[in-house]
Amino acid sequence: MAVSENINKLKSGFQTSFWVANGMELFERLAYYGQATILSVFLRDHLNFNEVQAGQLSSIFGGLIYFLPIFAGALADKFGFRKAFSFAFFVLAIGYFLIGSTGMLSFKGVYSETNLFLILTLILVFTAIGGSFIKPSVLGTVALTTTSETKSLGYAIYYWLVNMGAAIGPFIAFLVRDSFGIEFVYIVSAVSCGLMFITTILFYKEPEAKVNEKRDDIVSVVRNLFTVVKNFKFMIFLLIFALYWIVFWEFFIVIPFYVSDYISPEAPIELILSVGAWTIIFLQIPINRLTKNIPTPTAIMIGFIFAALSWFLLYFSFLAGVTVGVGLIIGTIFIFSVGEQTQAPRFYEYLADLAPKGQAALFQGFAFLPIAIAWTFGGTFGGWIYQSFGRKEVGQPEIVFLIIGLVGVAAALLMWIYNLLVHKAK
Repeated sequence: MAVSENINKLKSGFQTSFWVANGMELFERLAYYGQATILSVFLRDHLNFNEVQAGQLSSIFGGLIYFLPIFAGALADKFGFRKAFSFAFFVLAIGYFLIGSTGMLSFKGVYSETNLFLILTLILVFTAIGGSFIKPSVLGTVALTTTSETKSLGYAIYYWLVNMGAAIGPFIAFLVRDSFGIEFVYIVSAVSCGLMFITTILFYKEPEAKVNEKRDDIVSVVRNLFTVVKNFKFMIFLLIFALYWIVFWEFFIVIPFYVSDYISPEAPIELILSVGAWTIIFLQIPINRLTKNIPTPTAIMIGFIFAALSWFLLYFSFLAGVTVGVGLIIGTIFIFSVGEQTQAPRFYEYLADLAPKGQAALFQGFAFLPIAIAWTFGGTFGGWIYQSFGRKEVGQPEIVFLIIGLVGVAAALLMWIYNLLVHKAK
């Protein structure tokens, strides 16, 4: 009887739009992480850019897709989540196809006489504009389709499904790269987003709370943006978080280069990088339940400490003469992901509680500013340090691991100081 009551409470605590939006997020993340795991290798080994150029292009795409939600979230609040989802998936489907086309033999004549770096930059900017509407719309939907009792679990479910997509996407990417070629991974991403465009049209309904909201005019939307930016304490918090995400994104910039150069170009990098997602899939809900009473600052510090420890595992293993192979890389990613799933859902919940009525997507859009900053600088930063120390011609990959680990230490120290000062202020 008690089990039946709990199931009924669970059903009543989540509206239908919650499940539709999160289901679409799963497929969008499948598309994103499927291509993200091979992007740096695709750019360097298939399109013949060097490490710095590959890092710069990765920075452009990753930076914008996480920076633009600040504005896309405000527009989603203004025009509604359904329109935002429709626009996003339509643009993403076209954009991913165009990225893949730059590496296809059938399109070689189209791109042969062009500045491919410039062309790819334009395509990546276009694709990022579409992708920027997804996160604030999904998180805004979660905020408006859950109750106070189910909100924390709702964000944990969201994060679990994100990582389900992040795990399945790389697996499909590995199969496609192995069977058809690396460029066709982007066709799979395009098809996934195209299907979600159709799903939005047929199944997604605007949350009732959103329909009943008073919509701000554009002037008010811009004013709201500046109101958030002027919140100095909040912005410092986000900037410190950017260091954490730099440490995270280097797995997608540095590790593919390292695996290709020092282990094997044929190694299943997609499957290796998906370990973090699989870890979160199996442990996210239990960890959320175990840590639900831990204060948010403590949960965040756990994530930061684990981030630094993960890269130091590689560094000190190298110094000890232990071969840094697939097993150690998997261990590194596992350690990072345990910390990540401890802090990430609590971070989103924290932002949701800060948001005034009618600004759920706006504040959730700002949640991605740290990730945007991390991608903007992290891609170029990772490409530069790898080119300087990691290449086989130089042969000092341990220096790369050390530098990234030190970035994690700096992030943890700054967050500790921030928490100390905020606690004193209270």
